[in-house]
Amino acid sequence: MQITKPHAAMFSSPGMGHLIPVMELAKRLSANHGFRVTLFVLENDAASAQSKFLNSTDVDVVNLPLPDISDLVDPADHVVTKIGTIMREAVPALRSKLAAMHQKPTALIVDLFGTDALCLASEFNMLTYVLIASNARYVGVALYYPTLDQDLKEEHTVQRKPLDVPGCEPVRFEDTMDAYLVPDEPLYRDFVRHCLAYPKADGILVNTWEEIEPKSLKSLQDPKLLGRVARVPVYPIGPLCRPVESSETDHPVLDWLNEQPDESVLYVSFGSGGSLTANQLTELAWGLEQSQQRFVWVVRPPVDGSSSSEYFSVKGDGSRDSTPEYLPEGFVTRTCDRGLVVPSWAPQAEVLAHRAVGGFLTHCGWNSALEGVVSGVPMIAWPLFAEQSMNAALLSDELGIAVRADRFPEAISRSEIEAIVRKVMAEEEGEEMRRKVKRLRDSAEMSLSIDGGGSAHESLCRVTDECVRFLERDRDLARGA
Repeated sequence: MQITKPHAAMFSSPGMGHLIPVMELAKRLSANHGFRVTLFVLENDAASAQSKFLNSTDVDVVNLPLPDISDLVDPADHVVTKIGTIMREAVPALRSKLAAMHQKPTALIVDLFGTDALCLASEFNMLTYVLIASNARYVGVALYYPTLDQDLKEEHTVQRKPLDVPGCEPVRFEDTMDAYLVPDEPLYRDFVRHCLAYPKADGILVNTWEEIEPKSLKSLQDPKLLGRVARVPVYPIGPLCRPVESSETDHPVLDWLNEQPDESVLYVSFGSGGSLTANQLTELAWGLEQSQQRFVWVVRPPVDGSSSSEYFSVKGDGSRDSTPEYLPEGFVTRTCDRGLVVPSWAPQAEVLAHRAVGGFLTHCGWNSALEGVVSGVPMIAWPLFAEQSMNAALLSDELGIAVRADRFPEAISRSEIEAIVRKVMAEEEGEEMRRKVKRLRDSAEMSLSIDGGGSAHESLCRVTDECVRFLERDRDLARGA
């Protein structure tokens, strides 16, 4: 007898960094594993990047009203606290939408800030999964650290000793996550609350694959190591990143790249939420100029300047130079023969995949790091916040596909930036990193292979089997009743 195909309800936090991996998983479940998928998102401005992205897909998207949290959080609260509060307050609206569905979902998949919705599983008889848009290294530390006694925590955060993680590389104090440095603050409590909820699901889906993180994944799957705190299956389902659509993308930066030699351009971007101080922007500008290497720089105003990224505008007299007012005077004119300054945004996946790009200076957000890997581009790691320093350690120390720009006790100088850019773009060390990252790119393609039994495809096959068995068991129970 034919079994109704499994139905996955997915609940995404706001922001493109969360939405893209959720959407890519939705498309993969639908196209390759026979799922019906309903994606629940929080309403956004119709002109926003999120709305435009959602309108370009075929996935069934249901908008939930954006909760008013003005009386629940302080404007100065950390973004983790704000997003977690939004997601918690949206649970009643999600419950109402699920209750109104004719075919109830087989499984509910939430992202790392949506764990308050896991309580709906018993109400609607669903399996639950937590989708971690970051990597296995993050999952391991996030699950392990809250289990430590106070003395061990203080050894790491006060005495600054490396944190030993079972089966994994130790975490340097300098690389630890922001939340762990404020144990008495809401940020720490909110972050740990979500982490402790991961094992309450039926499984944890992680945006990684076997070949890029073998040690961390093995530890998470071993009940004698990190598996004892994970307690549920951990499925590597990555890489989940937005596919390149060069044929449909029209942007001046791609026209400029078409005129450059192969693997000659350094792409510089700190992601949608990353900003530097005015002094660091100045040093970066001089470092790029002095390196004499080609570059594309997606630049935003400094965090300590008077401008905000929402109201970015390039200042200049219109005839002499178009350098933004917070960069060295005349920078654009002096570098125009080999550099391109792009205000605020560029089509990153398409840029990184372009044949002319040979390096990526990145803040090491995991989405950006994955886009660099799947494009076969070595990186300069310049982490800013959250788990980005741990990502930088993975890329540089474990994988050897990045050089870190944050090894210096003070702000990195122009001469140090110049040396690092040259190392990646023009020296043998950069060539070796390029060879390594291209091998990882090939392993990422294999991970997604349907015919080749890649780790991502096999993991989603196991999740699909669980959901089908759950449906069959539920139907048999209904017949028996």
